[in-house]
Amino acid sequence: MASPASAPPSLNREILHLAVPALGALVAEPLFLILDAAMVGHLGTTPLAGLGIASAVLQTIVGLMIFLAYSTTPAVARRFGAGRPGDAVSVGIDGMWLALGLGAVLAIAGALTTPWLVSLFGAADTVAVEARTYLTISMWGLPAMLIVYAATGLLRGMQDTVTPLWIAGLGFGANALLNWIFIYGFGWGIAGSAFGTVTAQWGMVAAYVLVIRRLAIRHGASMKAQSEGLRGTARSGGWLLLRNVSMRVALLATVAIATGIGTLELAGWQIAFTIFTTAAFALDALAIAAQALIGKSLGSGDLTQVHRVLRRTTAWGVWFGVLVGALVAALSGVLGIVFTGDAAIAALVQPALIVLAVAQPIAGVVFVLDGVLMGANDARYLAIAGGLNLVPFLPALWIIAATGIDGDVGLLWLAIAFFGVYLVTRLGTLGWRVRTDQWTRAAA
Repeated sequence: MASPASAPPSLNREILHLAVPALGALVAEPLFLILDAAMVGHLGTTPLAGLGIASAVLQTIVGLMIFLAYSTTPAVARRFGAGRPGDAVSVGIDGMWLALGLGAVLAIAGALTTPWLVSLFGAADTVAVEARTYLTISMWGLPAMLIVYAATGLLRGMQDTVTPLWIAGLGFGANALLNWIFIYGFGWGIAGSAFGTVTAQWGMVAAYVLVIRRLAIRHGASMKAQSEGLRGTARSGGWLLLRNVSMRVALLATVAIATGIGTLELAGWQIAFTIFTTAAFALDALAIAAQALIGKSLGSGDLTQVHRVLRRTTAWGVWFGVLVGALVAALSGVLGIVFTGDAAIAALVQPALIVLAVAQPIAGVVFVLDGVLMGANDARYLAIAGGLNLVPFLPALWIIAATGIDGDVGLLWLAIAFFGVYLVTRLGTLGWRVRTDQWTRAAA
């Protein structure tokens, strides 16, 4: 496979123009969580533990709803590529209305079930009180989070990833200021953190509405919801929701097996998976570029360009995977110490990190092909593939649990199962799909 550097520069520039700002916006999301944790952490370990429980619930809900961005981007990009920018903006606005409706339902249901959700973690009473406080308030930010996803998808489809970066940056700054005022200035404690974050999220919605309203006026699009657009987004999003559920099952099952192996092994897995997800931000940015460019090219009917984008973004994924893999392998002996300061943990996790390093080029292709098929609106196949990917993976996890192996060997086999069996299976199902042109007709 040719190096991206040897390709004609125009497409490379397009990829970078979309991927680099997208990476910045993606990084802003975990920064929100880090900021909350840092400020709440100064209140004491009990509030911080409560925040951990509340964040786990919120991240699960929001993680399942990310399809609002991934289904909106290709729908907008296809219409934009076909020379119908007004229709493109309209279908994106429909996605925002769908996000508002889903968010409102989830906020009400979440607020009513917060005590039960917190009780599932079996935390101490003092921790549970803090978790319920944060979660009850944060539920009212869910509609805003989902609208931001859909609005981001709209702008990505219009080949604009710079505006979401600016809004994410401003939102992060507002969140920091409001949290400081509410937590320390007003003395609201963990409730102040929740209020600050919710306020910042709705501020981001206001910024997106202003930007998208200008787009709608410029291209003659309606700000009202259209039933056809709502149905299309919901249909595509439903398949992507199923795909997200299958991935969540894989992640939770892996954590469950790691927990059963032992506390040290669970800590080691957390280190390995944190490194994996950190590298995934850049790969997600490439996937976003692939979504936008594939959708635009399919909309214009340029299949030659579709295949150029497929080859080029795949090449970028491979080469980035090689670079990250080499870096992880070189640092595998010290990363455990960086995270924990414990040489024993570093030795425990090193074999798993070597497996992670070897698998990075595979991960690069998997992430990019995910984006390619999303850009083609091949959501139904992605949902089916998500289920198929679990067929060899879950038995592999069961074998690890049944053998009772632990220590560095147990963690090594867990890494082989996830970074080997699961990722290779995903590569197989996605690679099988793009071997012919059938996926390019999914958008029709």
